Amino acid sequence: MWTKQDIIIVIYIYVVVSAEHLENGEWATKVKDRVAQPGPCNIAVRDGSLTQEEFLNTYAYTEPVVIKGATDNQLFQSLTQRSALLEGYGHTTIRLSSANSYSYVKRDISFQDYCDHHIHPQKLSALETFYFFGDNNHEEWQALLELYQQPPYRLPQHTSALSFGLAGPGTGVPFHFHGPGFSEIIWGQKRWFMYPPGVNPSFHPNRTSLQWLMEDYPKKKGNSMLYECTLLPGEIIYFPDMWWHATLNIDTSVFISTFLSP
Repeated sequence: MWTKQDIIIVIYIYVVVSAEHLENGEWATKVKDRVAQPGPCNIAVRDGSLTQEEFLNTYAYTEPVVIKGATDNQLFQSLTQRSALLEGYGHTTIRLSSANSYSYVKRDISFQDYCDHHIHPQKLSALETFYFFGDNNHEEWQALLELYQQPPYRLPQHTSALSFGLAGPGTGVPFHFHGPGFSEIIWGQKRWFMYPPGVNPSFHPNRTSLQWLMEDYPKKKGNSMLYECTLLPGEIIYFPDMWWHATLNIDTSVFISTFLSP
């Protein structure tokens, strides 16, 4: 587990000495392992000039938005390179959660084991997705998470909570909904699919996002109620309260969400 002194050392090693690795963070996905491809985007895309007032008046309560250049997380990105994360957290125990309702089993393994043996392409025949997201030990990961610059937008009377994740290509979370929040891609690419509240996304809760993309999506694309976009590193998506959303990692992806709650 990193201390603040450790992070100062890692900043020097991985930012100054190993800058050449920043292209993909050592999380590169081979073409043959990319089981799904990036898709179109019909969600509004704004840049960092989006003001807090515009955010509240146009998006916060009514529709999703993708925001580019809203934060500068180059430092956080450099510290989430594969070698940097394994240096600081390889020995720690992480909890993997099932992403769909096929089961509610959780698995505890070392972060090193997860990176070495469990970040592999999702098979279409797989019944469920297990990955690292949401069950962070905040005491162990606090030194790293404190360096993440959260999106500069707020909902009145809401507080934020961070959730850090890492998953292989073809993994994802099937349709679900909860309170509002943001999600930023640090490494890799991730597809998002969204429906407004009250619209039935018509999915099977015991099937994976990859199965939905391959088997159901071809019949649904073009539907005006289906919002979608593929996010790249440094891009943030905002999802309003109670909007259905599903995700699919195109590459091995590192990502972090900022959940907002009253």
